[in-house]
Amino acid sequence: MAVRSRSSSKPPVAIIGAGIAGIAAAVRLAARGHAVTVFEAAASFGGKMHQFELPGGYRFDAGPSLFTLPELVDELFRLCGRDPQEYFRYQRLDPITQYFFADGTRLTAWADEEKFAAEIEAKLQVPAVTVQRFLRRSAKAYGATANTFLHKSLHKAKTYLTPDVLQAVAVLPQLGLTATMHQRHAKTFADPRLVQLFDRFATYNGSDPYQAPATLSMIPHLEHGIGAFYPEGGIYSIAQSLVSLAEELGATFRYNEPVEEILTADGLVTGVRTPQDVYDFGLVISNMDVVPTYRRLLPHAPAPERTLRQPRSSSALIFYWGIEHEFPELGLHNIFFSQDYKREFDAIFQDKTVAADPTVYVNITSKCSPADAPSGHENWFVMVNVPHDEGQDWEALTAHTRQAVLKRVSQALGRDIEPLIRSERVWTPPGIAADTSSFGGALYGSSSNNMLAAFLRHPNFSRKLEGLYFCGGSVHPGGGIPLCLLSAKIVAGLISTR
Repeated sequence: MAVRSRSSSKPPVAIIGAGIAGIAAAVRLAARGHAVTVFEAAASFGGKMHQFELPGGYRFDAGPSLFTLPELVDELFRLCGRDPQEYFRYQRLDPITQYFFADGTRLTAWADEEKFAAEIEAKLQVPAVTVQRFLRRSAKAYGATANTFLHKSLHKAKTYLTPDVLQAVAVLPQLGLTATMHQRHAKTFADPRLVQLFDRFATYNGSDPYQAPATLSMIPHLEHGIGAFYPEGGIYSIAQSLVSLAEELGATFRYNEPVEEILTADGLVTGVRTPQDVYDFGLVISNMDVVPTYRRLLPHAPAPERTLRQPRSSSALIFYWGIEHEFPELGLHNIFFSQDYKREFDAIFQDKTVAADPTVYVNITSKCSPADAPSGHENWFVMVNVPHDEGQDWEALTAHTRQAVLKRVSQALGRDIEPLIRSERVWTPPGIAADTSSFGGALYGSSSNNMLAAFLRHPNFSRKLEGLYFCGGSVHPGGGIPLCLLSAKIVAGLISTR
């Protein structure tokens, strides 16, 4: 079946996967006059960014729970001449996170940097000026490098001929390229609890702070400099509002229609094949994880084996609990730290298992959207960082981890949590892999556990097949909502310059 463009100068585009990056790419290309068709294997859009309900009236965002850089969503509406607030609204969080340390210390991460620094000084006896100096350095590094390393392709020579690169090069000596995140934080802060707090930002791209480069110490700026936000209706509303926009622009979403093969001839993409039909396309964007894209959809094309063999990021073991109680000491984001962070990350990345005492993240959207749980109840999204699936005994690991989570959280809150659970669902790495085509259930594609990781990620285009592009968390610039949105922006820019 040939799919024709509305304009002969704008060829039609097929997008494989209706994850957030695929949706954003559909918006950008439809706004430029391309006829866009999005093929999605599932019954609806969102990928990891979907929602569901559990018996008893508990609504959950299944995957991403943290929202930063909301201007990247607003930008999509504005480039289409729409007012973002007519589609999508959000609020800045204050406080951002409640931290519970293993020794019983509790700390509130306030949105205001000075207030946050004062909280740290009061609770951890680290001088506020030391914290503020660190956050200013994080902001400077982000400001100098983001436009080069996040907003542009690192795999095109012209990227390195822009003034932005000179600005990035000027700060490289300050970024500690040969040190790890943990080394940077341990050198900066005397209190191991504060080191642990800032080390956790490595998990934002599924990495190990004891291996990841110190350059990632700029990540805290996203929360404490720019801000963390909550969308009205939850994270799912991001995908929902952007799909509405894409459809208004003429994009077509074909659900329950998985792409089985990307068709090629003589080094060119020619279309896609699904169980329903064969479609002619000269431009195809894969929002599927890059590994299954090559293994399943391009079985006869040469694969970039070195890239596909890059170490995977961590995955997640998630418990969704309907809790018959309200905890006023908890907020939207809550972290219950393990006693031994090094042992926890060694378990994930060296031993490929789950630590006996893992750090626990609890997200409770009913704190901001009361309708997400019945009155007097809360909806707990309870996540532990775990290795990607390599055939581990996940039934046993899940049972063990559930008990460890209950012990850690119950101890911190002084209340037995298990009797309060009224509804439950579990999402394991094999389940994430099956439901989202993420290789091994790795949430962010490859890890960032070496200084060249940014350059080793798969580019947003194919070097071998003209007309084939890639977006989403497994390719440049990485995983998480902001980076997925930027991958769509990069791809749209590459196509527009063809």
